Amino acid sequence: MELRDAATRVLDENWTGRSTVPSRSLYPHQWSWDSAFIAIGLRHAAPQRAQIELESLFASQWQDGRIPHINFSPSVPRDAYFPGPDFWQASTPGGVETSGIVQPPVHALAVWLTHQADEAESVRRDFLAGLYPKLVAWHAYLRERRDLGGRGLVSVVHPWESGMDNSPAWDEALARVEPAPPDTFTRRDTEHASGTDRPTDLDYGRYVRLAATYRDHGYDDTRTPFEFALEDPCFNALLIVSEHALASIAEELALDPAPHLSAAAELTTALERLFANGNFHARDLHDDRLVGADTISGLVPLLVPELRQVDELLATARGPKFRLGQVKLVPSYDLTGPAFDRSRYWRGPSWFNTAWVIHRGLAQLGYDEAAGVLRDDVLALAAETTFAEYVDPFTGAARGARDFSWTAALTLDLLRST
Repeated sequence: MELRDAATRVLDENWTGRSTVPSRSLYPHQWSWDSAFIAIGLRHAAPQRAQIELESLFASQWQDGRIPHINFSPSVPRDAYFPGPDFWQASTPGGVETSGIVQPPVHALAVWLTHQADEAESVRRDFLAGLYPKLVAWHAYLRERRDLGGRGLVSVVHPWESGMDNSPAWDEALARVEPAPPDTFTRRDTEHASGTDRPTDLDYGRYVRLAATYRDHGYDDTRTPFEFALEDPCFNALLIVSEHALASIAEELALDPAPHLSAAAELTTALERLFANGNFHARDLHDDRLVGADTISGLVPLLVPELRQVDELLATARGPKFRLGQVKLVPSYDLTGPAFDRSRYWRGPSWFNTAWVIHRGLAQLGYDEAAGVLRDDVLALAAETTFAEYVDPFTGAARGARDFSWTAALTLDLLRST
């Protein structure tokens, strides 16, 4: 009860009235996949608020169907976060200021789980009926506009779109990008978190350059000369899971689930092309080859139903690269890899949201003991670190922000799991 109350308190303090900020200091707006994970946990404490969380996010949907990765709050000073609304120069027809890039599509799963938490309230508010067409448009945007390789997989065009900003999987692709001059922007993240935990200034300059190029081409996926375009296994695996969730939503609404099941099957077949040497790897469209780095993104497909590579993937997760069950949570990058850094963002530290994904995959596969160990680790570390953003994979020491919303929310969800 003490941990549940503490997690609920974090979500209450980070609630703005229509959505939940990931962190009051470091991330003062609404983030796309954060809101999905937040709703998954919030549904246990305040199901109507979880519904509003997702509805407020989809209020930022563009006419082309995309869900931008940031929904800017007008009550926050415009320069409180960089890149802010003045940089992105993007807004919806309704005047909501947003970013122009996207994040992993875990939203349909969040909508379905939130509906199940209080079906009566969901029906009363037309929650599913209201969001279903928006989810369909979101998935259509990804599958139709972002299949840049022509093989049925979605490409990310910025490291931020993967949600795993400075993963070593992006190093070679980013090295081709000329960074924006350091005197042309001012970072805000290092004012709230240690610079040793965050991406380097060089990487940040490259992020700014990529975003500015996309912006200057009107966020047009056909006109933009993408210097960075990769098929990411995590992004596509979560799209598959969300297509299955959309099929369940369609059935609940007495609609045909077949298109969603067909899309999930096609994506699953396409995803298999990213598998090599015991793990799934990003494919760089620049040279049409798989990236060698082993990252947590490659383990996320454990969540995909009827995956053929489960045994090999589990062997990799339990092996020396990730040491599942032997270290804290699941490291974000190969523990034996040349770019491993136990403190810096997605270059080694363990994250609570990816641990939740791996736990869910293990539980669905029937690996109850392994799932239980990971669950207990998440709950213990959430309590010990005051709901840290991420942790050192060896010591469990807190890294990044504290009182982090998805850590608190997913703690609530795992407290309800068996």
